[in-house]
Amino acid sequence: MRVALQSFGGPAGQIGVIHRIVVAERQWLSESRFLHALSYCMMLPGPEAQQLATYIGWLLHGVRGGLIAGTLFILPGFISILALSILYAGFRDLDLVAGLFFGLKPAVLAIVIEAVLRLRRRALTDRWSLIIAALAFVAIFAFGVPFPLIVLAAAATGFLVARPFAPDRKPAPVAAGDTIPLPSTRRSVRTALLWLAIWLLPLGTLGAALGTEHVFVAQGILFSKAAVVTFGGAYAVLTYVAQQAVEVYGWLAPGEMLDGLGMAETTPGPLIQVVQFVGFMGAFRQAGALDPYVAGVIGSIVTTWVTFVPCFLFIFVGAPYVEYLRENRSLNAALRGVTAAVLGVVVNLAAWFALHTLFGEVTPAALGPLRLSVPQLATLDWRALAIALAAMVALFRFKVGMMPTLGGAAVAGIVLWIAAPHPS
Repeated sequence: MRVALQSFGGPAGQIGVIHRIVVAERQWLSESRFLHALSYCMMLPGPEAQQLATYIGWLLHGVRGGLIAGTLFILPGFISILALSILYAGFRDLDLVAGLFFGLKPAVLAIVIEAVLRLRRRALTDRWSLIIAALAFVAIFAFGVPFPLIVLAAAATGFLVARPFAPDRKPAPVAAGDTIPLPSTRRSVRTALLWLAIWLLPLGTLGAALGTEHVFVAQGILFSKAAVVTFGGAYAVLTYVAQQAVEVYGWLAPGEMLDGLGMAETTPGPLIQVVQFVGFMGAFRQAGALDPYVAGVIGSIVTTWVTFVPCFLFIFVGAPYVEYLRENRSLNAALRGVTAAVLGVVVNLAAWFALHTLFGEVTPAALGPLRLSVPQLATLDWRALAIALAAMVALFRFKVGMMPTLGGAAVAGIVLWIAAPHPS
């Protein structure tokens, strides 16, 4: 729960918080064991930080630990997004609410930068890792290369190039003791069938009772598909979900997806929790005979369920095999390449966040194969920049904690939002 409550700023910030608490403070895992788990989770579709929390819980305390860790990682974000969705639906024009969001986003940017720097010191330990990370950043930031292709290329590069130079040593054991059972095909099949039933039976029941055209069923189907086909976290799913929610289903008005993303960026828990906002607003606006707020709550639950249940399926089925092979030199070399590429992709997410936090307008530009996001310098918001710089000074120079930094930024945002002209 402590990790979840401090997990702001998208994948970069969340992974940084998990690392600080699990590796640096509690020493539950070694550095190599943490990076091994992170590399596997980054290859999966869906929210990598929540999957990492589930993996670590499973690693330390089995299935029960994985369930508790994964669920508690989601819970604070679910409650926060639900409360903010209700405020958005009924009170979005209040200056107090707008100022709160305005102040938190630049502070989260500072937290993301701090987390990226911490991960860089631990993940980029040799020349090849640095090269792979740099190439991954350029590929996704400047050329728009799909995330799965970057992961595959990094794994191949790590295997073919880094392996001959990789030290042949065993990763350190889990601090709590190595009691991981050997993988079993029979157990894996049973686990997969169980979690498929947990995932899909409620959706099938809704479909049988309400019909496939009902908003709850449509949301369950849409976000079930998104959960298994989108790689690279919430930023990767944003375009697909926004297009479906706005143009196909009419759940959101144009531009509201970014409002939801702002909620998810400034609340604890996975950034992909933004889909809960979509589920709430869609059900709120297509409530039928239900009270709109009751329908919104049900839409939030359905959307969250089908988004996160597959994560438990991926971890509980795949993690035993990943752990069994963790002393395999070839696999470790490939995963080191993936880890380096992941850091490059996380830097891209931080850059995306910075552009959309500090500038009121960011336009896409193409020059041959280059695909860049270009900020309009005239739209730089000096208030957001001032809050971001103050948060960086607090974090880097004075070592102020995350929660006091966010609290101060929230107060500053409310004051500046009310006192200064609002951005157009």
